[in-house]
Amino acid sequence: MSAVLVFDVNETLLDLGALDPLFIDLFDDAALRPQWFATMLQLSFVGGLTGQYVDFSTAQRAALRMTAQRAGKDVSASAVETVVDAMRRLPPHPEVPRALARLQNEGLRLTALTNSVLDVARAQLVNAGLAERFEEIFSADEVRALKPAPAPYRMVAERCGVDVGDLCLIAAHPWDVSGAMAIGARSAFVARSGVVPSPLGPQPAVIGTDLTAVADALLAPSVDGRQ
Repeated sequence: MSAVLVFDVNETLLDLGALDPLFIDLFDDAALRPQWFATMLQLSFVGGLTGQYVDFSTAQRAALRMTAQRAGKDVSASAVETVVDAMRRLPPHPEVPRALARLQNEGLRLTALTNSVLDVARAQLVNAGLAERFEEIFSADEVRALKPAPAPYRMVAERCGVDVGDLCLIAAHPWDVSGAMAIGARSAFVARSGVVPSPLGPQPAVIGTDLTAVADALLAPSVDGRQ
């Protein structure tokens, strides 16, 4: 078992589907919510690749304006802020509280690492009732480089006092687990509905349909030599 479990937050622990009513109000189409999130990721990653860092909240605002433009809709500044602010109050996926409690009760070190800025990340986990499960909450914004860049994972290892190889990144994003594995961390993939791991490169040690399944596998004797 890895020394430190590192949990992604958005979509892995928290359910972005709670934003769907806002997208229905704004665009009459909840299907635009995942498109917005994908656009936000694209803007963030392009910023990183071009050396023009873009924090997650800024990318969310820009992506919402782009989504509105593609849909031929007008979106006010206040409506944009309503969506961005709602990111602070996302509910956890139903199985998450019990799965985290189980892992914590086994004596494992649990941390969170998200691309959200730190004050948003802390608010998210407090509002979801999950903050007490984590030894520390980290934001990639602290190193001005978003996952899947190496720097955020290395920051977690350094501040937890372990080697990168002692981390196990748990996420529902293929790019996140790939980023962690690229620098020698282990990973577990939460294969939520419609999400599959990348077929390229190393594969996660654990793949589960939800966090309960991932926790079962992580606690099994066969994973990482756990006895």
